[in-house]
Amino acid sequence: MNKQAIASFFATLQAANPEPRTELEYSTPFELLAAVLLSAQATDVGVNKATRRLYPVANTPQAILALGFDGLCDYIKTIGLYRSKAKHLLETCRMLVEEHGGEVPHSREALEKLPGVGRKTANVVLNVAFGEPTMAVDTHIFRLGNRTGMAPGKTPLEVELKLLKRVPKAYLVHAHHWLILHGRYVCQARKPQCWHCTVAPYCDFKPKTPAP
Repeated sequence: MNKQAIASFFATLQAANPEPRTELEYSTPFELLAAVLLSAQATDVGVNKATRRLYPVANTPQAILALGFDGLCDYIKTIGLYRSKAKHLLETCRMLVEEHGGEVPHSREALEKLPGVGRKTANVVLNVAFGEPTMAVDTHIFRLGNRTGMAPGKTPLEVELKLLKRVPKAYLVHAHHWLILHGRYVCQARKPQCWHCTVAPYCDFKPKTPAP
């Protein structure tokens, strides 16, 4: 994709959805961090079902620490890998209380030191909670970066760095969400729905799929 095609791609997505939002439910940076940590290899729908029960009872690092391992597991046991996620979340809460006054740090370096928080999770928190123009490359964005020709790469980091370089600055803050939503609902892994894709004219993917 050339610069003009990329600009038109995002202008089209922006026109359809000017203020895209994460589908994870949260009201504070900590609730977002906890939800993203729980969402690894799980659906946003499944995480939201669990946090709707958890957050009214415990939605701060201190409150989750007070639940303890067994108590936290009772709330998140419907989520895959819940035991390891509970362990990571409790350790993250401990570090937030001891090292950050119970607040979520506004720093990639500090975020990535938290258990269970990698580069992708840190990028989500920096983008969604703090409005930074980061690119959290999940499976959807990795696929779109390669399939569309916008940012081909063999690793998520390679795709991330290319997207940060190639996406026009005007679209960078929301680009992460537009790409995730487009990958989740239109440019799907097994069969991209090219027949009703609004950005298909700008995409380099040649074997466009016909309507069923």
